[in-house]
Amino acid sequence: MKPREISSYAAGQWIAPAAGARVIASAVTGAPIALAGNDGLDVQAMLGHARETGGPALRGFTFHDRARMLKALAQRLAEHKQALYDLSFDTGATQSDHLIDIDGGIGTLFVFASKGRRDLPDAHVCLDGPIEQLSRNGTFLGQHIRTPLQGAAIHINAFNFPVWGMLEKLAPAVLAGVPAIVKPATSTCYVTELAVRIILESGILPDGALQLVSGGMGDMLDHLDGQDIVSFTGSAQTARKLRLTPAIVENTVRFTAEQDSLNASILGPDAVSGTPEFDVFIDEIIREMTTKAGQKCTAIRRVIAPQGQFDAVISAVSGRLAKITVGNPRHQETEMGALVSSEQKADVLSKAALIGQDAERVFGDPDAFSVAGAEAGKGAFLPPMLFHCADPDTANHVHQTEAFGPVATVMGYRDLDHAIALANRGQGSLVTSLITHDTDVAQHVVSGIAAFNGRLYINDRDAIAEATGHGAPLPHMVHGGPGRAGGGEEMGGVRGVHHYMQRTALQGSPRMVQAVSGTWVPGTPEVTATSHPFTQKFGALTIGETLHSPARTITLDDIEHFAEFTGDRFYAHMDDDAAARNPFFPGRVAHGYLLISFAAGLFVEPNEGPVLANTGLDGLRFMKPVSAGDSIRVRLTVKQKTRRTDDYGEVRWHVSLLDQDGDKVAEYDLLTMNAY
Repeated sequence: MKPREISSYAAGQWIAPAAGARVIASAVTGAPIALAGNDGLDVQAMLGHARETGGPALRGFTFHDRARMLKALAQRLAEHKQALYDLSFDTGATQSDHLIDIDGGIGTLFVFASKGRRDLPDAHVCLDGPIEQLSRNGTFLGQHIRTPLQGAAIHINAFNFPVWGMLEKLAPAVLAGVPAIVKPATSTCYVTELAVRIILESGILPDGALQLVSGGMGDMLDHLDGQDIVSFTGSAQTARKLRLTPAIVENTVRFTAEQDSLNASILGPDAVSGTPEFDVFIDEIIREMTTKAGQKCTAIRRVIAPQGQFDAVISAVSGRLAKITVGNPRHQETEMGALVSSEQKADVLSKAALIGQDAERVFGDPDAFSVAGAEAGKGAFLPPMLFHCADPDTANHVHQTEAFGPVATVMGYRDLDHAIALANRGQGSLVTSLITHDTDVAQHVVSGIAAFNGRLYINDRDAIAEATGHGAPLPHMVHGGPGRAGGGEEMGGVRGVHHYMQRTALQGSPRMVQAVSGTWVPGTPEVTATSHPFTQKFGALTIGETLHSPARTITLDDIEHFAEFTGDRFYAHMDDDAAARNPFFPGRVAHGYLLISFAAGLFVEPNEGPVLANTGLDGLRFMKPVSAGDSIRVRLTVKQKTRRTDDYGEVRWHVSLLDQDGDKVAEYDLLTMNAY
């Protein structure tokens, strides 16, 4: 069968492979299946298309608009995931591996879509922290804001996750408003190309928001400037080379890398054989050695167990590995497929040989193992291989060499400090897991290894049922790690979005800051409500629109009735002498919650109208006590508006309670849902 041609998508056109094209072989059969690469790509035109067409189009939408795009993309890809499954078998991945790559990537889009609607404003500017008062009278203020970078995001991805690897970078970039040029690893780019075709054919993204390089990038990185960003996943050697590109260095281009990582799993001293923790420890090791044939940046490479337990660990792991079926990933009984290519197989064998200088192989012979449903010698198959390092203190290769495949090394520790030292010899990991039911062990280990890890995963009998696994990065949490792991961070919910944005310190008058931020700022000229704001629909409300309520006098009967009615008989409300001894009160004072309740009675419009529900209260502070005989009134201001659906939106109201002297006694933000 003739190899299929894998195209690039550049400056709005699909471009077939040409000079410089590379033949891609099936990981299962070794037969040529695809051709990718074109040395004639106009990389400057691609950058220009992203910067001049894709960027302005994306920035024209709000965060919520772009979040809706991500949700629609996730839905479209979900409709076509069987086609992606069918193609992905040739990468050596099993059906369960597809669920991590393809379904995991789609799930990541859904999470960022949800986070974007929930945690970001329906606006073009994102606020970063509260207002800073820079002058005595409040006429000159500061506000940190974030806005999208106006360049292109260059995403250079690894071979092991051709769909998730693209989508976990694409989601925060699109949500931020930055167009992406995606360069997958050539060996699996045929799967990425299909995903990109599905995305582009949907018409959901604007022109220029997504481009694809199938094959080499040429000199694209030489043309980057300070508005561009590079996000890389792969080897430390390649990351170092890319990071030192003159244009990246000279123009201070943002560069983040997720690279080699010698992740560890530590068995707590309490988790002896027979405990639920010991069992889950073994489960995690088996899963991480065999999923994607061990080709995961988060896989467990070093198994650190108490010296009295490592024999039990080796026996349990070996026994489980002996039952693993290695073979054709299209066959249902296969539990571990092939490595991605013959080149990758050779690389793993060479790295395993280095590890073998420090450790003894106790399971898995690469020269004698069974492969189910595949022709012998044709695919990039290897058995899972387990090593035992008897002297991890003097060994170097086990702490410095990552065999990116189904390889792990067991080593023993004397005490927790020794376990910490061994884990930290990895010089920076994406993740370390700790399996223990002892909170003191957890506290001690975390304090010792956190600085060397991007993520710490603790599992025990309480979390087993719902824990997501040592090797599962989640879009809600940052994915990256210090030192050897590259020093970068990806995903992490809104943190990942911020990576594609510039933080700027905005300074000016309250009116100017409000105009830019889209959020009410104290000190702006007041917009007097001409009718009760609760009678106005979402679209008719104006930021800064303010209602002043009439005053209400607080009586001693009010305080005592509230105490009896609620059961809150705290002495400051009921005992004048005791209250007077308290340094914060002049004597008996009104309950804070009585004041909030009375405030609602002062500003709420009781009749049916566009206010659909009160959904919350944020930032409540009590600032001055109120005694019997004092009066309170309310200043209600439209602070922020966030459209949620075509039918309703969320209104954030700032509520200030003022006493007869005009002093604030309390303030908070009220949230309501209002009909659109």
